[in-house]
Amino acid sequence: MAKRDYYDVLSVTRDASKDDIKKSYRRLAMKFHPDRNKNDAGAEKKFKEAKEAYEALSDSSKRETYDRFGHEGLNRNSGSSSGAEGFGDIFGDVFGDIFGGGRSGGGRSQVFRGADLLHKLSLNLEEAISGDSITIDIPTQVSCKGCSGSGARKGSKPSKCNTCDGVGQVRMQQGFFSIQQTCPKCQGNGTVITDPCSDCYGKGRKSKIKTLSVKVPPGVDTGDRIRLTGEGEAGKNGGPAGDLYVEINVNSHKIFERDGPNIACEVPISILTASLGGEVALPTLNGSVSLKIPTGTQSGKIFRLRGKGVSTAREKRIGDLYATISVETPVNLTKKQEKLLKELYLSIGEGGDKHSPRAGGWLSSVKNFFDRIAS
Repeated sequence: MAKRDYYDVLSVTRDASKDDIKKSYRRLAMKFHPDRNKNDAGAEKKFKEAKEAYEALSDSSKRETYDRFGHEGLNRNSGSSSGAEGFGDIFGDVFGDIFGGGRSGGGRSQVFRGADLLHKLSLNLEEAISGDSITIDIPTQVSCKGCSGSGARKGSKPSKCNTCDGVGQVRMQQGFFSIQQTCPKCQGNGTVITDPCSDCYGKGRKSKIKTLSVKVPPGVDTGDRIRLTGEGEAGKNGGPAGDLYVEINVNSHKIFERDGPNIACEVPISILTASLGGEVALPTLNGSVSLKIPTGTQSGKIFRLRGKGVSTAREKRIGDLYATISVETPVNLTKKQEKLLKELYLSIGEGGDKHSPRAGGWLSSVKNFFDRIAS
């Protein structure tokens, strides 16, 4: 009898992703596994068929051959078993993420990637805008030089774990399922240290403070991260090191507040300057500029200075500077100053609303409000 199309066996389309193929095989393997269907030849046949289809379609090279030449193309390179006796290997591969990871090669230690690290770096605004090379100290785990990371004393080597026979996992029977769990003796390494290194006590790694130079790109802002590949913790059993992520925090500034490429500041001016106009020196991150204050400027007025802001790490366009005017009320007046101010106030009051346009408009609004309530 001709073999069924592998895509039909797994009930997936020909453009299905590897994840879709794996999900479909999981479902069929659970349904037709021989342990769940004892003395059911039909279920065993369907299980073998699904296993054979998964083995072909989960391998990119085999799948390409099958898509081009069909079953005949794969038969030329046949040799893999498709019986239920091979179930343990493929089931452990497909369901390894649930039951603690797949098997490692016989007798070989499993390798583990080192952990990623996070370091929070505080900068002032000037450093964040201009960029700089900052030296940081990172507590981490590095590979032990005394044993080259093996954990075994120099001249010796780790021994194969006799509990799991070096695969790092043990198989346990739970009902009709045969599942894999991390070996309790070697903790998944596949090997045990019988003659530990005196420097690291068999761990293969040692604690160390690493001093690193971090190149901070110009324009970084709070929350930005810089990734230093391979500067995290050392891996186990020769595994690759993790990465170091440097997270930026920009400290608050005494003068400026930042919003992306734009910055803002408050500019205090006297009543005299606000009334008669004038010029004030306005600070920017690149020196001071002269800001012209028109006659009659009110407190809260915002002036926009184009191109006096900053750039960001993602956008080189320079933003704007927004200057908010704050008119200061004189304090600690002398008797003479108080007298002169009262005379000025009385003189201004004779002019009515033309000298106080906002006050006049506000009083008018208040009067209308109470008139509506009264009616």
